[in-house]
Amino acid sequence: MISTMKVVVIVTVLLLCGPLISVSRGQQPQTATPAVQVIGLAGLKENTKGQLTVADGTLSFTHDKQTVDVSASSIEDVVTGRDSQRVIGGTLGTVASLAAPYGTGSALPLLRKKVDTLTIQYRDAIGGLHGAIFTMPVGKAETIKKELIAWGARTSIPLQAEIDKMMTTPKENK
Repeated sequence: MISTMKVVVIVTVLLLCGPLISVSRGQQPQTATPAVQVIGLAGLKENTKGQLTVADGTLSFTHDKQTVDVSASSIEDVVTGRDSQRVIGGTLGTVASLAAPYGTGSALPLLRKKVDTLTIQYRDAIGGLHGAIFTMPVGKAETIKKELIAWGARTSIPLQAEIDKMMTTPKENK
């Protein structure tokens, strides 16, 4: 009887206190994204192929046995190719593609859609400013950007979901 009563008390306490306990971010298995480091990471040649992952607040690019890590909190700006298309792809982008010499402007949109890009601007341990550009399969850069922002990276161009949210939020009348 006493052991049953203890179980009931423990279960009741857990049920009542459950919503008060904060849920921590569980460590989820990170999948590596195949990427090419076009330029920017110290110690790597240009156009180096490797794997890009975000785990425990760190962006890691791994090539063979060499890994270069950048802390998400040190990233001052993260921009995807899609962000650039949103900013430039309106009227200005259309005019620029029409004005390109020898009809090459019509091919510009095709080139941007075959790969996705991720550009980061970050500070090293002694405060030096660096930048790196990565290319990867289409659709992967936005996911990596979201993960980096969740870990403390900053961006000059908000996520599309945030823009949509701002556009649909009704304004208060004062």
